[in-house]
Amino acid sequence: MWKRYLLALILTLGIFGSAFYMEYRLDEQRVAMIRASENDISIDILSSQTQFELLGNLECGTTTQSTALSSELDTLGSRLSVAENNLGSKNDEVVSLKKQYSLLEIKDFILAQQIAAKCHQKPVFVLYFYSNAGDCPDCSREGDVLTYLRQQYPALRVYAFDYHLDLSALRTLSSIHELKEQLPALIINNRQPVYGFKTLDDVEALIPELKATATSTKKTATSSVTR
Repeated sequence: MWKRYLLALILTLGIFGSAFYMEYRLDEQRVAMIRASENDISIDILSSQTQFELLGNLECGTTTQSTALSSELDTLGSRLSVAENNLGSKNDEVVSLKKQYSLLEIKDFILAQQIAAKCHQKPVFVLYFYSNAGDCPDCSREGDVLTYLRQQYPALRVYAFDYHLDLSALRTLSSIHELKEQLPALIINNRQPVYGFKTLDDVEALIPELKATATSTKKTATSSVTR
């Protein structure tokens, strides 16, 4: 009888052992994929930094290069979000990458403002401060609103920052605008911060410049088609 129990025990241990091994292998594969993604993100960050240097003396006739750079930053941000979701917001590597990405966003914001002033453009800038620490239930919804608006208005530039990220440049940016810890928060074209969740209609009402940029974009597209 005891042999039967022993055999059952061995079989049970074998099944559990196989399950744990498979789970371990799957975790290893997930981590490997995330590490590869992190390496790609690091390379993209270095590439973007180099582009900032190249665009320093940008001529007004080549402003589309700056737009392309902002588009690359958007893609980079999406990839970073995936890494954050997989590894967690407190993971040291994720935090380091978020800091680098936030610095790139600030650089892009400064560069875009310089280009706008030099080339007499009127883009719309939104600094969006959020938190994913569980203390901002409306931040996710606000992010969805801004994502939709960016798709509708190509001239709209949104820079998203984790308010709790320990980064001196980010603290300076918050200090310049006298930002309070009331999230979500929006700073539109360097005006006073706007706090709390804003619907799509609310944000469009706060940014009347958007319709002007949409009209300008349509005229440009029509002119290009005509040519």
